[in-house]
Amino acid sequence: MVCGWIILLWAGDMDSQSENLLIHIIANMRTAALGTIRDEAPRVSMVTCVAAQDFSAYYVHISRLAQHTVDMQKNKNVGLLITEIDNGHVDPQSLARLSIRGTAEFMENGEPGYAPVKAMYIERFPASEPLFKLADFELWRIKPKGARFVAGFSKAFNLTPEVLQKISQK
Repeated sequence: MVCGWIILLWAGDMDSQSENLLIHIIANMRTAALGTIRDEAPRVSMVTCVAAQDFSAYYVHISRLAQHTVDMQKNKNVGLLITEIDNGHVDPQSLARLSIRGTAEFMENGEPGYAPVKAMYIERFPASEPLFKLADFELWRIKPKGARFVAGFSKAFNLTPEVLQKISQK
């Protein structure tokens, strides 16, 4: 049996290597696990996702017919898990990951900020362009309330939305 210690650190204690890893994971993510609440129980779905340049928001483009969308309409509290790409690590538990607690907000087509997010989304996911023409697909903004970044064994950091934004500027 393997025992290990995770040292909980505040973001102020984050080293530049961990900051760079966090920036890399967010900037290169393509998918995320979206956690919602249904019938007072958690449920998790895979979604495509892009981040605001300043890491202040994370955007998903999803069908109004999907269960996770129905869940978010009823309960705005969500979780989002973004992980380092598993490229065959010896121990996948050592993969870096960011777990975000946040609130989901529906983005109305035409509201300020919608067009740039749509353009960013299509640039990252060209196959999504036709989906923007379908009536049931919507953009949602996830605003972090807090996050936890695990940069590997023995390195875990609690992050505030303000710290995420500060790290984005590096």
